Amino acid sequence: MLPHQFFKLLSDETRVRCLMLIMREECLSVGELTQALQESQPKISRHLAQLRSSGILVDVRQGQWVFYRRAPLLPGWMNKLIDDLVASSCLKTQYQQDIERLHTMQARPVCCQ
Repeated sequence: MLPHQFFKLLSDETRVRCLMLIMREECLSVGELTQALQESQPKISRHLAQLRSSGILVDVRQGQWVFYRRAPLLPGWMNKLIDDLVASSCLKTQYQQDIERLHTMQARPVCCQ
């Protein structure tokens, strides 16, 4: 993926929010992201499919659950940009409610990793 394609992919707020939560937690299900972002399951699934088809995320199927995590072979520049984005203090504040909703979710599924 070229840099302009990567930045275009991250031009959507829902994809950025999904990516940030997945990077923070390492592995999240569609249901967890739906709850944390307070968006519909089809919308979350569509954005995750775009991140997966671009090679940024991979899916892990475990029974009825589908979990998403960072693709293992991303280029170094892409890993650095994603890590810097997640570490950004202004974005942590901006998306703190997503993190709080995720952490207060009851009976979260466990990814086998």
